[in-house]
Amino acid sequence: MLLNSLLDRLDALAPAEDKGRLARRARAIRQRLEAANALRFEAIRVAIRRGEGRDALAAFAGDGEACRAGDAYDWRDELVAGVLPFGEPGEAAALPPEMVFYQPTPARHVFDLLDRLALDADDVLVDLGSGLGHVPLLTAICTPARGIGIEIEPAYVAAAHACAQALQLGNAQFVQGDARAADFAVGSVFYLYTPFTGSVLRSVLDALRCQAAHRSFRVCSFGPCTAVLAAEPWLAGEDAAASGRVAIFHTRR
Repeated sequence: MLLNSLLDRLDALAPAEDKGRLARRARAIRQRLEAANALRFEAIRVAIRRGEGRDALAAFAGDGEACRAGDAYDWRDELVAGVLPFGEPGEAAALPPEMVFYQPTPARHVFDLLDRLALDADDVLVDLGSGLGHVPLLTAICTPARGIGIEIEPAYVAAAHACAQALQLGNAQFVQGDARAADFAVGSVFYLYTPFTGSVLRSVLDALRCQAAHRSFRVCSFGPCTAVLAAEPWLAGEDAAASGRVAIFHTRR
């Protein structure tokens, strides 16, 4: 992205007779960078298959600064897109009422969330409305926990499952179905990036509230649904300073 911006700037400033020469040099630079990226992505995939994905991604997951707020994407998303071998998912069906169009959680927020959660081998993170499965996949790669994605769109589930198989991730699982019918008994952490609204969200929260009457767990959210979760009397926020980041709530007992 930065390279494209720079090339556009050079093209605007260069004399007409130099534009062809600059274009050829730009194409050569882009090809070298793309080849270097492809080698890096494959090296990370090899490390993931060896069970060393967390270490392979550690240098890229954070830059030592606080996680930047907001839902914009950055270079980490390009990295994740290059590493995760999704292929081209099939055509998605029309969304049912109150279901929200899929977009992945920005990668920096996923890495930040996993760092804050400090999951162990006994944890199960359930992503309700998981789309292509970025959160369960990165959970399986970067932590000893199990990641489960619940997604209504069959094409997304198939793509996520194929990615997990290609990376030999035995602790990533994807289930095609309506989140309202999910097995809420298995999760120690639930994640929502505002995948649905209205009565669908209400039904899911009511099901989680029933679980909270018997056991403790955490619920994490990003986007507009966070305000709804913050108003739930059975949930308490863990980090009041997490505005613009993924919010973490724990159940009240």
